[in-house]
Amino acid sequence: MDIEFHSSQRSSLGVEMELQIVDRETRELCSAATKVLAEMGAGHSGGQHPKAKHELLESTVEVITGVCQTAAEARSDLEETLAELRARTDESGLELLCSGTHPFSSWSAQQISPDARYHDLVEQVQWPARRLQIFGIHVHVGVRSAAKAIAISNALGVYIPHLLGLSASSPYWHGHDTGLASARSKVFEGLPTAGLPYQFESWEEFQRFMKALIFADAIKTIREVWWDIRPHPTFGTVELRICDGIPTLAEVATVAALSQCLVEWMDQRHERGERLEVQPDWIVRQNKWRAARYGVEAEIIVDGEGHVIPLREALRRLTDELRPVARQLRCEDELGGTVAMAERPSYLRQREIVAGGGSLSDVVDCLVSELRSGQVWRA
Repeated sequence: MDIEFHSSQRSSLGVEMELQIVDRETRELCSAATKVLAEMGAGHSGGQHPKAKHELLESTVEVITGVCQTAAEARSDLEETLAELRARTDESGLELLCSGTHPFSSWSAQQISPDARYHDLVEQVQWPARRLQIFGIHVHVGVRSAAKAIAISNALGVYIPHLLGLSASSPYWHGHDTGLASARSKVFEGLPTAGLPYQFESWEEFQRFMKALIFADAIKTIREVWWDIRPHPTFGTVELRICDGIPTLAEVATVAALSQCLVEWMDQRHERGERLEVQPDWIVRQNKWRAARYGVEAEIIVDGEGHVIPLREALRRLTDELRPVARQLRCEDELGGTVAMAERPSYLRQREIVAGGGSLSDVVDCLVSELRSGQVWRA
């Protein structure tokens, strides 16, 4: 059985945003997705809204865009669906927020969504799946060939710390400061087919590996491979899954633009015959850890000798490198937000609230306000 890669329009863009549903009074996660999605799906084919769907937990709704051309278009698409969703949650005394973890709700209190595949996952994986009270942003960027998808996916490992540090928003877990900028990334690594991607020399090697996983009953379909970066054969994209949930749509658009520009930049270089840089596994692994632990305050390794650079400086240099591509993709404004976003990502803002005497309920209120207003909180 061959795995067909369905070519996509070059650098087309899609964004998936996992939203938390919380009770307005208690600020706890609330298992209301089935009710909300049923209301949103009324009048649509099969009773399913085309751009809002279940995730693993009943306290999550995933909002997805259609196929977009620009980061601005993706943001507008998300805004439209979010407005529909909010119309349902507002009348039910519920609020929405987007961050990598909920600051204090317990995973053990969460209900699993009714979809049979989620119950199969929990039955198979048990505790590591049950505790997946985590929320992320996934960005798809279209590419035209399987060979390019492999080459670009391999090379994107260099930029895992950039995307993770920029989006880090999960310092708290079950009411405690974890000491990490992104606890979500470490929780997700508990799944046997999540975490850092493997590198492949060709699409044929990728196919053989996927077939071996299926034959060994490690997975049933390639949808069950949840690497931080992966080729997506059905959509014809490279999917970047490394990011924590991001509180404002402006910040989501910035990360979408950065992702789109990275893929297009690599696509152009691949066409010119350049060999895309791939870092040794130990550097990729160490840099991901540093971004998860320290966020944008990390120093990341840049070569085999162990030289390092501050991640904020690496983001500034990368933004400058990508500006010509951003002009081509009409996302200069969104990409330009990278440097400002790197000054105070969500994990820093959340800790500022607590350091100033606020509670974790205040952190939830801030996250709710940021998504609703679109404005980053400032003391």
